Amino acid sequence: MKEQTLANHSRVVPAFHMVALPILVLNLADQIYRMVRLGIFFDSVVSLLLAIALILVALYARMFALTVQDRVIRLEMRLRLEGVFPPDLKPLIPKFSVDQLVALRFASDAELPSLCRRVLEEKLTKRRSIKELIKTWKPDYLRA
Repeated sequence: MKEQTLANHSRVVPAFHMVALPILVLNLADQIYRMVRLGIFFDSVVSLLLAIALILVALYARMFALTVQDRVIRLEMRLRLEGVFPPDLKPLIPKFSVDQLVALRFASDAELPSLCRRVLEEKLTKRRSIKELIKTWKPDYLRA
């Protein structure tokens, strides 16, 4: 497996991102084209609504999976921080947002306490900006 870094850590699922979604978008475009070209009829309206619904189902299914993944990461990171934090930092664990914890999961245990301190002090909330601060990348290959 290729070494994971900030530059390549985002996950692309070819069957979803490069096959299913383009087919659904093509279907939507085709239904719009047919409605414009052939006119508005009950069948064309139903087909267009179905094409829209299929895209929404695909996008929401992905969003639901990512939301559950973020909740699991939040729990995992709270447990991890409990184990690596010095006593003075432990009361700060509830102050971290989900976005902060999701980004911090890539930091090594050694740099996690100092990085967490910095994230809270500087009020960093953007996942990307937090990930850019990580010096020793801890890969996460089990992502949705």
